[in-house]
Amino acid sequence: MKSRPYRLGQRRVSVERTRARIIAAARKLLGAPGAFSGFTIDAVASQAGVARMTVFNQFGSKRGLLEVLFDDLATRGLVERLYASFGQPEPQQALDELVAAFAGFWSSDRIVIRRIRGLASIDPDFELAVRARDERRREGLRTIVARLEKKYHKPTPAARDEVIAILHTLTSFETFDNLAGPEHNPDEVVSVVCRLARAAVELDEGNCRGSPKRTIEERKER
Repeated sequence: MKSRPYRLGQRRVSVERTRARIIAAARKLLGAPGAFSGFTIDAVASQAGVARMTVFNQFGSKRGLLEVLFDDLATRGLVERLYASFGQPEPQQALDELVAAFAGFWSSDRIVIRRIRGLASIDPDFELAVRARDERRREGLRTIVARLEKKYHKPTPAARDEVIAILHTLTSFETFDNLAGPEHNPDEVVSVVCRLARAAVELDEGNCRGSPKRTIEERKER
């Protein structure tokens, strides 16, 4: 009688290992050359060494697999830092920390994230998953802007939606990727984006994270 729970435990461990192997395979495929044409359930199954139906049984669909993959990426490089940013008592610092959290996340697996977002332009499953996460980022910014508005009366109610849209653009992967280019580190990008974000809300730069005296281009000229 005691062997049944043991067997169930072994089965659960086996299922979790298979699940992790499939997620790792999906991540590896997205990081490989040819990701735009090579990311299919069949390709993921082959990379993971499992049957096609095993992927469907674990995740239900390609979008289900993508949702779990995105959550796995966020757990590794974003979730804890976001919690910390929202926990900041000073809303200006909360905004700075949110900028830093996303810059760190975007740089954590830059090639994979770039390809995910590129595939979103041609694949409906990717597009839906990416859009859902972008909207979560927008809602996070909306929360911080509400705190800024309450404490500093900035932005004004009339400018609120425009400011949120600007902050959403500034904290996007595309902005980070363009500013970072091939040679700038995330901290340099954070410094620039923090200053731009505060300017959008019409806040004093003050102790903006990094408060750089030189822009990225000025550093490049040194």
